[in-house]
Amino acid sequence: MSSNIITLDHGSGGKLTMDLIKMFTSNFGKNNSIEMTDSAVFDSELGITAFTTDSYVVNPIYFPGGDIGKLAVCGTVNDLAVSGAIPKYLSCAFILEEGLSIDELESIVKSMSKTADSAGVSIITGDTKVVEKGACDRMFINTAGVGFLQKKHKLIGSGANVKPGDKILINGNIGDHGLAVLSIRNSFTNDIKSDCAPLNNLIKNCLAVNDSIHFMRDATRGGLAAVLTELSEKVNFGISINEKNIPLAESTRGLCEFLGFDPLHLANEGKVIIVAGDGWKEILKTMESHPLGKESRVIGTIVDRYPGRVVLETEIGGSRIIDIPAGMQLPRIC
Repeated sequence: MSSNIITLDHGSGGKLTMDLIKMFTSNFGKNNSIEMTDSAVFDSELGITAFTTDSYVVNPIYFPGGDIGKLAVCGTVNDLAVSGAIPKYLSCAFILEEGLSIDELESIVKSMSKTADSAGVSIITGDTKVVEKGACDRMFINTAGVGFLQKKHKLIGSGANVKPGDKILINGNIGDHGLAVLSIRNSFTNDIKSDCAPLNNLIKNCLAVNDSIHFMRDATRGGLAAVLTELSEKVNFGISINEKNIPLAESTRGLCEFLGFDPLHLANEGKVIIVAGDGWKEILKTMESHPLGKESRVIGTIVDRYPGRVVLETEIGGSRIIDIPAGMQLPRIC
C-alpha cells in the first residue's frame, strides 16, 4: 500500500499519528512555539487559558460503560484537566447521517448533558450538519473545551519539571475501554466495561494536595505505552515500570492473552498518569480516596539510565523495552 495515503493506522495514536501531527504543525505552527500537549496553554486577557478540541468516531456508538456522547464530554474535559486546568466550557458539533433516529440522537444528547453536569462544565455552543446515508457512521461528534489554570501549573502538560526519582502513578486498571468496544463489536460475552469517566474532580483534588505534580496525561489512544514513550523521549530520561504493579482486571488480562493483545497499548478513557516528586505519597492517598482512584498504584520511576527509553521489569524477572507500534491494534476506538 502506498505510504502517501491516509490509513486507519494514522488514527492510532502511534508513530503514524505522530508523523501526521508533524505535517500539521509544520504548516499551522510556523510562527508559534508549539508544545505537544493535550491542550494549548497560553496567556490571555482572562489569565492562563487552556484550549483543546477532539473528534469522536467510535464504532459502535454504544458500548458497555458508555456511549459516544459521554465519551465526547469526558475526552475533552480530561484533556483540559491533565494540562492542570479547571475545565469550564465546551462546544459540541454533530455530523449526523441521514436516517438516524431522532430518539437515538436525543439519548446521546441527554448522555452528554448528564456527563457535563457531573463534571461541572457547561456546553454553551455547537453546530449540526446532516450528510447523506452512507457518508458517515450514524454520527460523529466534535467537542472543544476551555479551562483556566494557575501559573504554578502551567508546565504540567509539558513535563518540563520531570526529573529522575519522580514516581509514576495511575488511578486504576488499564485496557478496559479498548476491550469493551472490541467485545461489543464482536459479540464477546464478558463483564468488561469501559472506564469512560470525567477525571477533572480527581485531578483537582490531587493538585490541591501539594505542588509536586510534574506531569499528567490521560492514556487514551495508544494506551499507557504511548504516554510513557512520548514522555521519555521528550524529557530525555529513562522510565522504569514494574509489570506486577500495573493494575489489570483479570477479565481484561484473560481476553488479552486469548487475542494476543498487549494491554499496555490498549485505549483507556478514564485513566490519568501522574508523575510526581517528593509529595507522591500524599497524592497517591488522595487518588485512592476518590471513587475513580480506588485501584491507584505506583507503577514506575523516572531514571537517569537508558535516556529516552521505557523499560518494563517483567513479572518473571526479565526486562523489555516498551515502544509504540506504527499502527493500531483496534481502529475507531474513540
